[in-house]
Amino acid sequence: MLGEGIFTQDGRPWKHSRELLRRQFVRINFKDLSTFDRHVDDLVAGLSSSDGVVDLQPAFFRFTLATTNALLFGERDSALKDEDHDEFARSFDYASMISAIRLRLADLEWAYKPKAFRRACETVKKYAGHFVHEALKQRDVAGDQPKSESQALILDLYQELQDADLVRDQLVHVLIAGRDTTACLMSWTFIDEALIVLRLYPQLPVNVRFARKTTLLPVGGGPDGESPVLIRRGAGVAYSVYHMHRRKSLYGEDADEFRPERWEGPELEHIGWGFMPFHGGPRICLGREFALMEASCGIIRILQNFPNLRLPLDVPKEPTGQERQSLTIVISSAEGCKVLLS
Repeated sequence: MLGEGIFTQDGRPWKHSRELLRRQFVRINFKDLSTFDRHVDDLVAGLSSSDGVVDLQPAFFRFTLATTNALLFGERDSALKDEDHDEFARSFDYASMISAIRLRLADLEWAYKPKAFRRACETVKKYAGHFVHEALKQRDVAGDQPKSESQALILDLYQELQDADLVRDQLVHVLIAGRDTTACLMSWTFIDEALIVLRLYPQLPVNVRFARKTTLLPVGGGPDGESPVLIRRGAGVAYSVYHMHRRKSLYGEDADEFRPERWEGPELEHIGWGFMPFHGGPRICLGREFALMEASCGIIRILQNFPNLRLPLDVPKEPTGQERQSLTIVISSAEGCKVLLS
């Protein structure tokens, strides 16, 4: 589904893609919060019409898809019908799920490529490609003055890449990164009642890096795990932020517990690379400020509009880490985020 873009590139192509997208996020991150107003209003309105126990998680996925769509593609295009948008959303969900399975197959990912997956990918690319072609058509008519900020993003990318398909693929990369992660963050926040969920439920729980040259990891080998490990050039090294954030050597004997107070004193002031909710280094998440702003706007407005929001009495409160979890590219609650709003 992703095609050629920032998440599938290395070396100079990756550096080029990151710089292109970084410039866009610098512009976006300092916009006022009105960016989210219409989508937060839609989120609250949808919840206001609900009775009894409400599952917030699907609403959060719709909310973050809408905000990311608006960021990348602008307002809904009259040339597209409601069923086009609905088909895109369904295809995006399915393609994301299958992509997560193929990611775990690593070098054998070619063995699992269902026809439905290929059709879903084509739908997602066709949808994104429509907005690229509309922006280019508008440029041909009106010159380089974009009709909207989203078209400015598209035209900036096209000016550098000179290929409509490459622009489309870059937009799809941002789209897949921008929806699920923030929606899951919002869901876990209402389940565990604080943004400290970034430690216990990092939204990209597992990642992988490939060695550019033969090297050594200083520890991890031998019977006691204290000997070096040889990593040959080209070898993949998977790492789990989810497990690192629960290490007792970093966070104490109560590392599995939800205790926000641990952040208030000097206990974790030197945690450094022991806390990586947005990962780190040259590939740290470009959209982290946007994601936190988006999540905060949605969460605060919900709490303002539903001051009696609470967990239902008949929904068991499992100990942190023992609740049912769903792992795809991100980590979500397998049972949703069920609350009472009134």
